[in-house]
Amino acid sequence: QELLRVMRTIDDRIVHELNTTIPTASFVGKVDAGQTCKELYQSLMDAHTSRERIIKNCIAQTSSVVKTLREEREKAQDDVALLKQLRKEQTKLKLMQSELNVEEVVNDRSWKVLS
Repeated sequence: QELLRVMRTIDDRIVHELNTTIPTASFVGKVDAGQTCKELYQSLMDAHTSRERIIKNCIAQTSSVVKTLREEREKAQDDVALLKQLRKEQTKLKLMQSELNVEEVVNDRSWKVLS
């Protein structure tokens, strides 16, 4: 979650980025606004793609762990420690899945602001 928070900095500061990269009327001749917008668009695209890939990778890994723990739980139903670990991993999986939803909201907001 901390890593995602850091990676979402560009989205959190999109208005600031636009204000500092898009030239005002007095600076129009000095800065290529089209190129600057393209660069901002590309960095936003890269950030969204990498965050989504990371979240989906975490979901896949955690799902695998949950599946393995469930199989072990079937064999040893009396193991309390195993049950605790399974619940912990299931909670982590739900958290990662909710992060995917948060990511969608953050991305939509950023694209609206950029547009």
